[in-house]
Amino acid sequence: MEAPHILVIDDEKEITDLIEIYLSQEGYHVEKRYNALTLLEDIRTYQIDLVILDVMMPEINGIQALKMIREKYNIPVIIVSAKTADNDKIEGLLTGADDYVSKPFNAMELVARVKSQLRRFQVFNKPINDSSHIIEASDLIIDTQKKSVTLDNQSLALTRIEYEILVLLASQPGTVFSIEDIFEKIWHEKSTNSNNTIMVHIRKLREKIERQPRNPRHIKTVWGIGYKFDL
Repeated sequence: MEAPHILVIDDEKEITDLIEIYLSQEGYHVEKRYNALTLLEDIRTYQIDLVILDVMMPEINGIQALKMIREKYNIPVIIVSAKTADNDKIEGLLTGADDYVSKPFNAMELVARVKSQLRRFQVFNKPINDSSHIIEASDLIIDTQKKSVTLDNQSLALTRIEYEILVLLASQPGTVFSIEDIFEKIWHEKSTNSNNTIMVHIRKLREKIERQPRNPRHIKTVWGIGYKFDL
């Protein structure tokens, strides 16, 4: 099996060189760019499996680049940025980022996050042989074989993390999952300060699958504990 291809985009050469060193030591193929001008062409040409993306770049910034990726690809994207304000992290996650790492960062932690994202992407893109792959909740239908979600027979465009959270909750209706449970099952790592991350994804998910997001029928908040799914 060929090693994953990773595209690193950052206008700071020292950062891209550092990331390349650590990822290459793990056996990954690394493509480095200092702007996002050839982003989509690079993803297609090199069959990129994961993108590491800086936010503050000239010409095309990281959020704009992320939107370009999400229009065509569902591959994992990790934002690495010196912008550490919660609003910046939330914007990145809402736009479709899978993870957000603040500069300065620990290179080994970044490698661990890359491994986690690739592992999760591979797991959730394997074919499902279980015949009971349809989850019906009134007019909301989840097909875990086709990786599709429809509402009133209209296909919903969920990010991969939104989809994974939905499947996790909906596959065990009535079961209450704590925020820590959700984070650890989706990210495959220990939960640390994950409240905002989960809340952002839940809010965005409700906006897509609920008729009244402020009064949800399916994804219910269990105050002081977490969330559960009602059919």
